Amino acid sequence: MKRSQRLEPVVKVAENREQQAARSLGDSQSALKQAQQRLDELKNYREEYIQRFHANGAVGMSAVQMSDYRLFLSNLSRAIEQQAGLVQQAVAVVEQQRQQWFTRRGKVKMLGNVVSRFQVEEQRVVDRKEQLEQDERAQRTPKSTPRS
Repeated sequence: MKRSQRLEPVVKVAENREQQAARSLGDSQSALKQAQQRLDELKNYREEYIQRFHANGAVGMSAVQMSDYRLFLSNLSRAIEQQAGLVQQAVAVVEQQRQQWFTRRGKVKMLGNVVSRFQVEEQRVVDRKEQLEQDERAQRTPKSTPRS
């Protein structure tokens, strides 16, 4: 069995691992996008709620209503902080997955280069063997001499 053929299972395993890393990267990017969207929604909701608070405050509100608004805004701000932390974690996971995919892609490329070199080498050997056989056949056939 040729060296290039012996490496085929190794290349397939490396390609499968690269594909899995690419899927994981895609999943982590989707999770980041969802986390960022949730954070944006929370921030928008807080802004709307602050505007309502100011509008109701201008008309007049009881101390209990004001306290409820502030308590809810405080809880909403904590939720935003927590979501921002989740976004940061998701960014870190995406970067980690990207590095893992990049590493695995590099291994696949390296193995592909090695296989290509082996195939070129193997083809040279085949070409040399064919050339030697042709030369040998040419030496065995009697040369016809022209008659004068």
